[in-house]
Amino acid sequence: MITTATGELSLPVSDAFGTPEGERDHIRGPKNAPVTLVEYGDYECPYCGRAHFIVKELQQLTGDLMRFVYRHFPLTNVHPHAEQAAEAAEAAGAQGKFWEMHDHLFEHQQALDRKHLIEYAANLGLDVPPFSRELAEHAHAARIREDLLSGIQSGVNGTPTFFINGVRHDGSYDLRSLLAAIQNAAES
Repeated sequence: MITTATGELSLPVSDAFGTPEGERDHIRGPKNAPVTLVEYGDYECPYCGRAHFIVKELQQLTGDLMRFVYRHFPLTNVHPHAEQAAEAAEAAGAQGKFWEMHDHLFEHQQALDRKHLIEYAANLGLDVPPFSRELAEHAHAARIREDLLSGIQSGVNGTPTFFINGVRHDGSYDLRSLLAAIQNAAES
């Protein structure tokens, strides 16, 4: 199979926002926001760790102007815990706490082994036996692979990679650059 990367999202953001049976993406922010920022990221990537705090600040600065979508792109050849951390985020999401785990993983990037992931689940008030079982059985591996493949098809080749309203942002991902790009997208 030949894949052509276009610099646009190959898998559009879920339109089923807020419906458990149809929600595909993890979304923070209002459904009707004029700007959608999608990040393909890796929980063990130090650059994604820095970007995490920039995105949080962007969310505060932009309010209802922007919604944020996170998709998994674990670079397993350089980050041995990235895929399991992504599975932990999805297992937490199955219990309604994706964003809590997402934030916790980025805030504790240096400790993403199984023991710590179980500890984080307990600290977040998750039901640990099903969480642990889902990790052991790789229950969410297909979802992570779907994100990874959609990233590859969209031209992602490193992390973090951002898309603004479906188009890859090839500029810097510092706060000033991303904020300007989001404001420009809102005015378009």
